[in-house]
Amino acid sequence: MSIILKFQKEQHSQLGSKLRDFILGWQDGLVNVLGLVLGVASATTRLILISGLAAAFAEAISMSAVAYTSTKAEVDFYKSELEREKKEVKEVPDMERKEIRDIFWKKGFKGKLLNAVVKKITSNKKVWIDTMMEDELKLSPVKDNPRSAAVVVLMAALIAPMIPLLPFLLLPVATAILYAVALSAITLFITEAIEARLTIGDWKKRGIEMILVGIIAAVLGYLIGKLLGASNL
Repeated sequence: MSIILKFQKEQHSQLGSKLRDFILGWQDGLVNVLGLVLGVASATTRLILISGLAAAFAEAISMSAVAYTSTKAEVDFYKSELEREKKEVKEVPDMERKEIRDIFWKKGFKGKLLNAVVKKITSNKKVWIDTMMEDELKLSPVKDNPRSAAVVVLMAALIAPMIPLLPFLLLPVATAILYAVALSAITLFITEAIEARLTIGDWKKRGIEMILVGIIAAVLGYLIGKLLGASNL
């Protein structure tokens, strides 16, 4: 049973990390391109599509690189701390044993029970080190693969921008603007609602909050475009 629970926990952790990477690329790519599209909204359809596609590819590559480097840094940091704990358990075991005792004393273990827990944990080096990592340093093993994270973010950041761009392929610019905003708002709501259902929080509230954040960001993009004279291109 414990093996099954551990497997389920690891699967849930991996799903959560992939979901995080996907939503990172999806929401950022969609909102950024929507803002850009609105910023050049009174220009020709050709210019809108070229600008949107250029922004989508640049954003996707940039975010993919950030996802790779940040995940790799997280993995490397965990590994370095793990090696440090292994070294300390080997070289100063009495000090590390005392730290285990302090950890469980703070959790309410006393007397013989505390002694038994400390003895049990420190009898297995892997368990000992894992306990130090989780309870002392508050670090858990990083399940993410930097390349995998980069690919997930890249794909999400490339696909999502197509949503605000699609109406401009099918409709006149003035009408396409309304459809782009509406489709983007619906997509943002659905994405955040799904995340809330898979994690925690009220899916309706989080969905509405994401719509507000996305639309505000897009409107700011539009205003910047107007300010810089994009509407006169």
